[in-house]
Amino acid sequence: MKKIITYNVNGVRSAVSKGLLEWMQVVDPDIICIQETKAHVADIPIMLFNEIGYHVYPLSAQKKGYSGVAIISKTEPDNVVCGIDIHKYDHEGRFIRADYGDVSVVSVYHPSGSSGDERQAFKMEWLEDFTLYINELKKTRPKLILSGDYNICHKPIDIHDPIRNANSSGFLPEEREWMTRFLETGFTDSFRYFNQETQQYTWWSFRSNARAKNLGWRIDYHMVSQNLESQLKRSVILPAVVHSDHCPVLLEIDF
Repeated sequence: MKKIITYNVNGVRSAVSKGLLEWMQVVDPDIICIQETKAHVADIPIMLFNEIGYHVYPLSAQKKGYSGVAIISKTEPDNVVCGIDIHKYDHEGRFIRADYGDVSVVSVYHPSGSSGDERQAFKMEWLEDFTLYINELKKTRPKLILSGDYNICHKPIDIHDPIRNANSSGFLPEEREWMTRFLETGFTDSFRYFNQETQQYTWWSFRSNARAKNLGWRIDYHMVSQNLESQLKRSVILPAVVHSDHCPVLLEIDF
């Protein structure tokens, strides 16, 4: 059984300084999919991860201190693929894939549209291009685990105030409709597979003491191709830790 964690760390160097490595040694994941590394490859403390038994495979954004994803793994994968071969996305460091036998694990960081109309339009373009890419990828890599920060709450249960947030980026009707369509292409929201009635969140704004008030959003997911459903064992949101404004999400799966 594999333990896979997805975790938007909001800056990998900051997270390491706040105890990320010590936390990993306690939780002991086989694979951790990181988003928002916010560091060029040369600035990621790869040797520190190596010292506790992990290999690091990053894809950084060209812009300093921005975006970036990584897969950190106890076992060396058979193959690693960086990006989706579309420059306007890949230079932002949004997608990395590692293959383990016939199963592929992805760390993905979907864009946020909260800064304005231009980035919201970019986000919607990304979502459609991401779907096309994954549909093509499934032809050669049909067993997929797509782990990451999707920047979308799918249903009202996934957000603290669905009525007031109905026009907020991350809960827009067109974003939620995209997620429904994407799941219908053959994916399972693994947390909801096990926790159908649970109202639990993975991200809170830094504003207005939102975490203390539990004004949260569930935007971090392990999307698992339906041909792996029978191998799912558990999917839980782990307790909030000091490394980030996100919670880590754990998936346990046989492969």
